[in-house]
Amino acid sequence: MNILDKIIERKRQEVAERKALTPEKLLEKSTFFDGQSVSMKKYLLNPEKTGIIAEFKRKSPSKGWINPGASVEKTTIGYMQAGASALSVLTDADFFGGSTEDLTIARKFNFCPILRKDFIIDEYQLLEAKSMGADCILLIAAVLDPKRLEQLAKYARTLGMEVLMEVHDSDELERSLNPYLDVVGVNNRNLKTFDVSLETSLNLVDRIPKEFVRISESGISNPATLIQLKEAGYQGFLIGENFMRSIRPYQAAYNFMNEYRQLLADKAPKLTT
Repeated sequence: MNILDKIIERKRQEVAERKALTPEKLLEKSTFFDGQSVSMKKYLLNPEKTGIIAEFKRKSPSKGWINPGASVEKTTIGYMQAGASALSVLTDADFFGGSTEDLTIARKFNFCPILRKDFIIDEYQLLEAKSMGADCILLIAAVLDPKRLEQLAKYARTLGMEVLMEVHDSDELERSLNPYLDVVGVNNRNLKTFDVSLETSLNLVDRIPKEFVRISESGISNPATLIQLKEAGYQGFLIGENFMRSIRPYQAAYNFMNEYRQLLADKAPKLTT
């Protein structure tokens, strides 16, 4: 059994446990549940922002603890002040050291799009996401068959949230596209082996239909890589571990984004022709 299979097996147990503890009607009474979502798609396309979805991530299955003591409040506020377009917050506890409270705290201190980063397999998790204050949810093509993925995407839309679909290869992309998606992300990390290759993004960018915002995820540690990805056709980038390895993730994000903006300014004539 690979890491992904272990995560999904545990996620099924977790969802059943959470359903028993917190009924759907209780989730719907959250102060955030009836709130208006903020469009991640619009923020990613805003030229005044960097296109970066900055991620709050304490731990990973492949590398263990990255930054267990990081403050959600300080980190997420700092990310947005640095120029991030949106936030991503891990809510998986067992494998990523996250919690639903992390996202709720991020929501309280930030007016920007927030992605609930988790392994979503059930409608209940979408209700949870809405009750936490999430604006966008992640659906992973590697763990959902196309029909199930479309059902969940459609339901997320009825709740007023946008949908980011994540793929790892051309087969996942072609079989999983549906009209209820807003953003398509290419994950450069193989979820079965956790190996990383930027070529995954470069090979798939032209296969993503233009009606979706295209983002590249994972393994991005150099601002120059963003220029390469932008020139290839990507409009957004999800970065977490590179920032979270720092004692002050928000400072690392600030330095990274400043360097990226400078590189972008230098390349502006090329990117606009």
